[in-house]
Parts: sequence; structure tokens; C-alpha cells
Amino acid sequence: QVQLVESGGGSVQAGGSLRLSCAASGSTSSTRCMGWFRQAPGKEREGVAAIDMDGTTRYIGSVKGRFTISRDNAKNTLYLQMSSLQPEDTAMYYCAAGAGVYRDGGLDIGTERDYGYWGQGTQVTVSA
Repeated sequence: QVQLVESGGGSVQAGGSLRLSCAASGSTSSTRCMGWFRQAPGKEREGVAAIDMDGTTRYIGSVKGRFTISRDNAKNTLYLQMSSLQPEDTAMYYCAAGAGVYRDGGLDIGTERDYGYWGQGTQVTVSA
């Protein structure tokens, strides 16, 4: 079992920054890949970014150049640095962990079904 606890959410104005953290505990050796998902009210949960144990990263197009995912394997902590935040980034952000999704020889963010462990979520609200 793996336990994930997110922190760092909050309310910011458009153009602002936030850094989310996700502390992992338990059988973390099975979590080759970790990712951040988000879910806005009335919308499906979407994968935002993923990173594997080798440091390979993937992002969805709407956050490329604005968000940076990283992980500290020694501390079992995942991060998401978010800059130039926009109102459309408002959502509950979830940390997830799993074995990793690889397609066409490369890391893929995958979908909810590709991750077996989830945190409780942290709210990010961006005002115009």
C-alpha cells in the first residue's frame, strides 16, 4: 500500500504561482511513475503531468511551459510548480502513483485507470 498526501493548494490571482507537494509513504518502491491530475467542477478528471523514476516528464499541452513536475526520490515527495496560473487552472489537484504508462516507447501520462494510488486532493483556485 502507498499513502499520498497533497499540500500547497490555495487561492491566487491570475498570473500567480503555487507549488504543490505530495508526500508518499508505504511501499513506494512500486510507484515507478507519479502524476498530477486535476478535476474542475462538472468536468472529468484529467492528467496534467507525469514523471517516472528516471526523471522523464510529460505534460498536457495547456500547461507546457507553465508547470514543472519534479520528484525527490530520497524524500519520497512529488512536486508541481505552477506559474502563470489562469482561471482555467482552477480545480482540485490530485497526486497519483502507479507502475507507469509507456506508449510508442515513451512515457505517457495515462488515465485514472493507470494509477492505483491517489491522494485526497488539494484545491487550487485562480481568480481573474
